Amino acid sequence: MRWTWRAPMLALVARKDCPQCGGTGWRVQATKGGGREAVPCACTEGGREDLARRRARIPARYEHCDFENFEVDYCCEGPDAAKWNRSLKQARAVVEKFVAEYPIGTEHGLLLMGPCGTGKTHLAVSALKALVGRGHDGLFYDYRELLKEIQASYNPESQTTEMEVLEPVLKTEVLLLDDLGASKPSAWALETVGHILNARYNDKRVTLVTTNYLDTPLKKAEDTLADRVGQRIRSRLYEMCRTIEIVAPDFRRDVRRARTTG
Repeated sequence: MRWTWRAPMLALVARKDCPQCGGTGWRVQATKGGGREAVPCACTEGGREDLARRRARIPARYEHCDFENFEVDYCCEGPDAAKWNRSLKQARAVVEKFVAEYPIGTEHGLLLMGPCGTGKTHLAVSALKALVGRGHDGLFYDYRELLKEIQASYNPESQTTEMEVLEPVLKTEVLLLDDLGASKPSAWALETVGHILNARYNDKRVTLVTTNYLDTPLKKAEDTLADRVGQRIRSRLYEMCRTIEIVAPDFRRDVRRARTTG
């Protein structure tokens, strides 16, 4: 009798009481050629998805994020409520379309811009979760945490090197860089993020970016995105990402507070 072994892409997490596999994570089935093969049991699917999300470094705070629970009609007061809700719906539609068509027609990533609390990270994580759930390689990094990890690698006592930190960021199929421009710009930070974005652009790798900084600030005293990352990096983002600007109130500050006190 001929047996076939299918190597798993990810470690299996099986139900111990599963009647199909007995907790091993594998079940045996017949092949068309009359042989037998070992395949992952259906009870491992949820475990594989959880493991894929952990490997993508998606923070626990955002594990719940998906397109279905992204609120698009929370703005219900004021003359601009309809405009704000329309902006949220359009943003969700664009990101959902990006995921649905990926990798066809996705030579560009996405740049989600907007004030704090408008759901940019929620949408970006929803996209990343959907893609890694389909077997694509992805990685989440907070902009400030990435810079800190790279800086820490310079410490002589560090167990990692700069290249060990940078390689997965440069090579992952889909990178989510969250909160770009959050820390004050320095020559070293601009050089580092510029290197990452240029390398991914040249290798035609998809990058999802979120930022609280706009090209035209809502208030005169606020920085633009170019102020925070430099004109050269902003220009590169035009080339490698489709810009989605979300215009709405701060959901965390205004809506959740109203629901709590209401």
